Amino acid sequence: MSTFISEPGTRLGGRYRLEDRIRDSGGWTAWKAIDETLARPVAVLTFAPGFPRIQEVVTAARAASRLTDARLAQVFDVEETWDQAYVVMEWVSGDSLDDLLAEGPLEPGRGAEILIEGAAAISSAHAAGLAHLCLTPGSLRWSQSGGVKITGIAIDAALTGATADDPVEADTRGLGQLLYAALTAHWPGPDWPSLAAAPEADGRPLSPRQVCAGVPAALDEITCEAMFGDPRRGGPPLSAPGLLAEALAEVAPPPMAPPPAPPPMPTTGYDGTGGFPTAAGHGSGGYGTGGYGTGAYGMGGYDAGYGTAGFDSGYGSGGYPQAWRPDGGGSPAGYWDGPRQPGPPGWGPGMPRRPGPGRPKTTWAALGVVGLVVIAVVALAVRSLGGHGGSPGAGASGGSSHSGSPSNAAAGTLTPVSAHGFDALSSPSDDPGNENDNMAAKAIDGNLKTAWQTQYYLGSPEFGGTKSGTGLILDMGSAVRLSSVQVTFGNVPGTNVRIELGNSGTRAPGTLQSFTTVASADDVTGTHTFQVSSSATGQYMLIWFTKLPPRSASSHSQYQGDIFNIVVHGSK
Repeated sequence: MSTFISEPGTRLGGRYRLEDRIRDSGGWTAWKAIDETLARPVAVLTFAPGFPRIQEVVTAARAASRLTDARLAQVFDVEETWDQAYVVMEWVSGDSLDDLLAEGPLEPGRGAEILIEGAAAISSAHAAGLAHLCLTPGSLRWSQSGGVKITGIAIDAALTGATADDPVEADTRGLGQLLYAALTAHWPGPDWPSLAAAPEADGRPLSPRQVCAGVPAALDEITCEAMFGDPRRGGPPLSAPGLLAEALAEVAPPPMAPPPAPPPMPTTGYDGTGGFPTAAGHGSGGYGTGGYGTGAYGMGGYDAGYGTAGFDSGYGSGGYPQAWRPDGGGSPAGYWDGPRQPGPPGWGPGMPRRPGPGRPKTTWAALGVVGLVVIAVVALAVRSLGGHGGSPGAGASGGSSHSGSPSNAAAGTLTPVSAHGFDALSSPSDDPGNENDNMAAKAIDGNLKTAWQTQYYLGSPEFGGTKSGTGLILDMGSAVRLSSVQVTFGNVPGTNVRIELGNSGTRAPGTLQSFTTVASADDVTGTHTFQVSSSATGQYMLIWFTKLPPRSASSHSQYQGDIFNIVVHGSK
């Protein structure tokens, strides 16, 4: 059979207009197209001349067109004429499993729910005598409106030439791999471009609970049974997709409820009579008279601009530098190093009244400068109090400011001998990986592009209720006394952490209890320096997380801590 190479805009059968090329692979092309007769999007497969499996694909597509399960993508049309062949299928909207895992593993209840439906759909295809044989994270799609869809039944195997001695068993293994990916965001098969490869031990992927904390033991057991044929306690072997769906339904935790909607924003506006609101800070009682100038953010909105009591010498008569304002306004001292120009008044009393509820964007720029001015004033005040002998409280200290104990001042940089994950609250059998111990050295390699990470925890920043903490332990080689510890965390706020010092690195609850807390901080992010004044000594320093940040700024169901670098100062 001959065929042809299609291009965007080509019409097939007088009704299917090819629009976007989705994938090219080994002699066939997948398209997004428009069915102009029914005015709906469709997926179309076309074939290059000489593609050797056209007959197999056409036969598989015709068989798949007879499937009636709504969870299986439909086949609408199959053409096999002397000069062309193509297959028209349902265009499935929504997110693939690939898309759903872009920010990390799914919450276990949701992952199980999706795979229950996927397994049931594959089971219905088996009942009709068809198998998939090529299940990947791209084969399963999910949408809020349509639920689960499986694409490629029979057709994907025909396209690739995949076969199996036991198709039912092969698809059960494939579903187990999808379940593993849903629970861990790792792929336990041949490399898959969008997912990290599952870590292995003795040539076999670690179990989901070893990769991602918070996976229920029952789901872990079912996943391993489906993937590897491991014996299952208390139930029949999971030898078919239908049995997998039933087993998951028995143990799956309920999916998490979505987070509550944020509270509504105030409706009184940002200036004018409402303030921000008046009693909360930007009104007459906050940034009004005596704050950022007469009337600024006060009762009159912008009647006095950043007025006479606030920025009369800054954003008042001096205005902005020429580079900031097209009208040539001048510049207050400290904000412009170039030549000054007199110009008209800037943000002073000459600015027209603006009583409405809106607020110009330049307000935030002004507030940023306000913050800089306030910080500078406070810094000067602190320096004045701490650096002069006549300051209150100097007494016998000769007026020097307190910056730590004498031993701290003489402390040097200490180099750890090694770093290890330290999950003292979880037994080795529950967590053989010991909180990603294999990544621990990345926290002390001096490279800010590499990091140690805790395992994923699902449901809450307090480790999903599974434990009260976890950490990273450094062997300092001998007993040390710390003066400071600089830790570079991730950039998402929400980390609560303690610095502990002790004399044992043994993984056990008793070891944790023997440690002494020498510093702590809440809601840390980025690079944070822990100042240590304790005289405690010990060979092992523990960075102990008691609360984890979201894995990303947009994620509120997966939590994970990061440490990019550690610098330790102290003495031996």
